[in-house]
Amino acid sequence: MDSFSKKSVFLQSMNTMNMAEQTAKYLLEVKAVKLNNEHPFTWASGRKSPIYCDNRVTLSYPGIRSFIRQHFVEIIKSQFVDVDVIAGVATGGIAQGALVAQELNLPFVYVRSEAKSHGLTNQIEGEIHEGQSVVVIEDLVSTGKSSLIAVDALRAKGCDVKGMVAIFTYGLAVAQQNFDNAKVLLHTLTNYDTLIKVAAQEDYVSRTDLESLAEWRLNPEKWSEDRS
Repeated sequence: MDSFSKKSVFLQSMNTMNMAEQTAKYLLEVKAVKLNNEHPFTWASGRKSPIYCDNRVTLSYPGIRSFIRQHFVEIIKSQFVDVDVIAGVATGGIAQGALVAQELNLPFVYVRSEAKSHGLTNQIEGEIHEGQSVVVIEDLVSTGKSSLIAVDALRAKGCDVKGMVAIFTYGLAVAQQNFDNAKVLLHTLTNYDTLIKVAAQEDYVSRTDLESLAEWRLNPEKWSEDRS
């Protein structure tokens, strides 16, 4: 690798790091992500967690909304070629996906978790055709199961899913395994490890909380059981 190439790789790495940290700062700033060790949140599954995430909050802030859109666009342009359609995962990925599709001047569809039980019984809303290549937009990846339902639906229509782009991932091992099994490339703007590091730097949590927060990501089931 020549010196120019090394410099380019270094700058790309720095840009990725800056993007991840800035995204984390924004999510914490607008309380799209909340952290609380002492009073854990209860997820729909019933499990206790020190983190709660609702990235739809970012849509209410034009500057942050534009930041997310532009970095999605940059990732898509740099990582995927010959994209025909942008697909948003309902519901969190719909607005983000539509913004990205508009910026790229591409068609947009969105994918439900299951087909409607009435009307045309569509699972995919919008026009899509067999053979088209698709990038999927998601707001949050937890275990990856709900996100990958959208991929399965698109593949069932004969589409080539190039990959998925999301705002945030908890970085759980089960999610990585699910994406690997589905052979889906996942790119995110930021992740749990970056977020808790930034949270400590910005005094959203104390540094003594970091060990517990790290333990949750490594074993969320045990973390929850210990606090039930």
